[in-house]
Amino acid sequence: MQQAQKLSFFQKYLPASYLVIFVGFLIFGFSENIKGPAIPRIQSDFGATELQVGTLLAYNSIGYLLACTFTGIVTSKLGVKISSLIAFGAMALSGVFIYISSTYFTFSLSYFFMYVGNGMLEIVLAIFAAKIFIRNTGFMMNLSHFFYGLSSTVAPIIAASMMKWYVFGAELGWQGMYLIMLLLSIIPMIPTVFAKVPKNEVAIEDRISIKVFIKDPAAWMIVSILSFGVIAEMAFGGWLVNFLEKAYDWSTASASTMLSVFFLCFMLARLLLGPVTDRIGFIKSLIIFSGLAGISTLLAVFFGAPGVFLFAFAGIGVAPIYPTVMALLAKRYPNGTETAITFTVTLMGIALVMGNFLIGIIIDLFKQWFSQINGSEIGLIRGLQSGFIFVGLCAIICSLSGIVLYRYLHKKQEIM
Repeated sequence: MQQAQKLSFFQKYLPASYLVIFVGFLIFGFSENIKGPAIPRIQSDFGATELQVGTLLAYNSIGYLLACTFTGIVTSKLGVKISSLIAFGAMALSGVFIYISSTYFTFSLSYFFMYVGNGMLEIVLAIFAAKIFIRNTGFMMNLSHFFYGLSSTVAPIIAASMMKWYVFGAELGWQGMYLIMLLLSIIPMIPTVFAKVPKNEVAIEDRISIKVFIKDPAAWMIVSILSFGVIAEMAFGGWLVNFLEKAYDWSTASASTMLSVFFLCFMLARLLLGPVTDRIGFIKSLIIFSGLAGISTLLAVFFGAPGVFLFAFAGIGVAPIYPTVMALLAKRYPNGTETAITFTVTLMGIALVMGNFLIGIIIDLFKQWFSQINGSEIGLIRGLQSGFIFVGLCAIICSLSGIVLYRYLHKKQEIM
């Protein structure tokens, strides 16, 4: 009887579905943001150039994109629970593949596979959350993504520390670190088994089709907002540590700490700004916060080393973009949330591939150009700075896209 009461209390106040979402985003944050301290070590071990690193991240985005194209189909046929188990299992298995990789080619394939799991997980968690968080959607979406920010905050510091651990008389290194961190994906598989997902009460004939969705101009504006916003967000995790180490001679520990400060601001923004998005509106929030991120990033580049703290401040601006867009999709397309999320995130994945390529190309081109004029050391600094100027402009374009969407919906009296 007492055990049944305990179970009833657990199910009432912290159901397994909430654990899947919250712990899932926690693991997602770890897998995404341990790469910051690892990339310089990976680059050194394999002798890769900045362009090759950008290409690697772009190929991984292709893996992410590939997952986006089929996850919606898998979810509709197998259900959210089984899709979640597959995604978590793929991420855990990728950790094993990364650990046993001995060449750059096999490592690239393993990293690609990890991003397939990441892409699946992101779609599945977004659909999961859209089904569960019916009330206070903006707040709950930001709260769930807070756990992504929480793990992202500590991920760079933990990763930098773990790579120096000695296990069985040998340094753990970046491969061992990836193995341990990705095996954590096994943990959320447990509540996934017991989670209860509300059934879709919308009749099949009433669900929005992909043809109807893509004819909505607002849908493409939302794609633009999410794409440019996520390019800016992901760039910090992938390039900030590299930038601080090579442009300002920071140590790995110091650069990783600054990345953690960025994610601390990122995490607190998602925790505290959720109610703000519900109060002032999703689209106004996107305009304000993405504009803040863009301006902060550009000022951080122009001020040089003294303005590095502005990179961390930019985390406040980029943090609400993704969860607020997910909340916007859930509210605007209640009869086709799965279709809206899958389509939007898939196109975002395409943009992310192009964005990673462009950042790598911009850094490499400006590095070579300024190296011919001012020498290789200055050339590398200017190249990295040019890359982050592009990142700042992406956030500005995100804000401008929000303005266009607001004006369009205002004319139709559909502001949300």
